[in-house]
Amino acid sequence: MNTPDLALGAIWYIVFLFSTTCHEAAHALVAKLGGDLTAAEGGQVTLNPIPHIRRSPWGMVVFPIVSFLLGGWMIGWASAPFDPAWQRRYPRRSAWMALAGPAANFALMILAGIAIRVGVVAGYFRAPAFVGGYSGLVASSQTTDPTFVTSALSILFVLNLLLGTFNLLPVPPLDGHAGIMVLMPEHAAQKYLDMMRQSGSYALLGIVIAWRIFPRIFQPALSFALHVLYSGFLKR
Repeated sequence: MNTPDLALGAIWYIVFLFSTTCHEAAHALVAKLGGDLTAAEGGQVTLNPIPHIRRSPWGMVVFPIVSFLLGGWMIGWASAPFDPAWQRRYPRRSAWMALAGPAANFALMILAGIAIRVGVVAGYFRAPAFVGGYSGLVASSQTTDPTFVTSALSILFVLNLLLGTFNLLPVPPLDGHAGIMVLMPEHAAQKYLDMMRQSGSYALLGIVIAWRIFPRIFQPALSFALHVLYSGFLKR
């Protein structure tokens, strides 16, 4: 691996660490506001990545680095603890807690998109020639190859779109499977939770399902997001 690849890997990891930390801190904060202090007492209502790394070292350090070395992009996981008794007592509050993580990712994606758009409009960045797939993500400066800023903003945009979309899938153990309880009456949500807890195999099955269907969802979402981001600047 040459020096540019190592530099790009470092940028990927910085963005991944920041994005995942924001995701988990949002879970912890909304849980605290809803009356569950479990994550707050564990020190996870913070943008300091250390408490999150200590809880999930494989998902926050090992797997992201391995995934980048093998595939050129980065993915991983983390978790915020919560009280199951609190979740069953207040399933709708738990649903908002679950949705807070993806909401944080989409907020970061929007902020990155605004920064990229402003840079393109102001002439500091150059829009890609096309947006067909991942190669259309990196905005360059007008006079040089992609810089730290343009690479970081591009990765921040696509990675948070990926994390937010993936975690919204309504299958366990992803956030979407708890988030759908916001649409249920409390008694129905409690029965739903009881059903989900009866079998630990749901989590493995959910990951398999999510892994199979996600590319069919993400590619159209990515294409749409990029066309919105660069609307008016793409060559026809």
